[in-house]
Amino acid sequence: MFYTTINQTSLLTQLQDMAAYNLWAITRLTGWLQSKPDTLLETAAASSFPGIKATLQHILEVEQGWLGHLQQAPAGIRQEPDGSLEAVLDSLVEHAGAFNDYVQSLTEEELQEDCYCNVLFVGEICRPRFEIIQHCLNHSTYHRGQVVTIGHQVGLKDAPMTDYMFYVLRVKAFAGSKGLPGEKMERREGKRQPAVRNSFLAVNFFSK
Repeated sequence: MFYTTINQTSLLTQLQDMAAYNLWAITRLTGWLQSKPDTLLETAAASSFPGIKATLQHILEVEQGWLGHLQQAPAGIRQEPDGSLEAVLDSLVEHAGAFNDYVQSLTEEELQEDCYCNVLFVGEICRPRFEIIQHCLNHSTYHRGQVVTIGHQVGLKDAPMTDYMFYVLRVKAFAGSKGLPGEKMERREGKRQPAVRNSFLAVNFFSK
């Protein structure tokens, strides 16, 4: 059984962890999609956007714009891929890497700073940087779920596991020996150990 002891974690550390998770999940998802026929990824399906490619393009375009706002670029930053499916997949991973690098570079003070930007459905807004980062990470997770659901509609039913807890237990935990900040993961076998702070009962299933 796994037990986790976590030191008091700052908002910055949490967001940096989630940005790293987001990069891992995007890389895992796009790697899976690259093994599938282009025709299926461009097949129309009922969702917020009509198909897998269209959904990936939306994730990329919106989050490029938000990263630009976080960096206080006048109108956001958008580097359009050439339109091919391969370019969209490659650009999505590249952007997730750039977003992760940006979040990892921030200080606690920068996280609290105000960002001014123009939002299509609201107009000009001013929000602290951490709220925009949270929005971007949630946006990515939401639409990745749609990609998996559309995949089922077009016959792609072997999507890889990208749950956050799967990442924590099967990816981050085994990287702990390399020194992840603020966390110590231990595997204890045999008799049950005394409960520790933030311990949890492992379950034998994850959702896709």
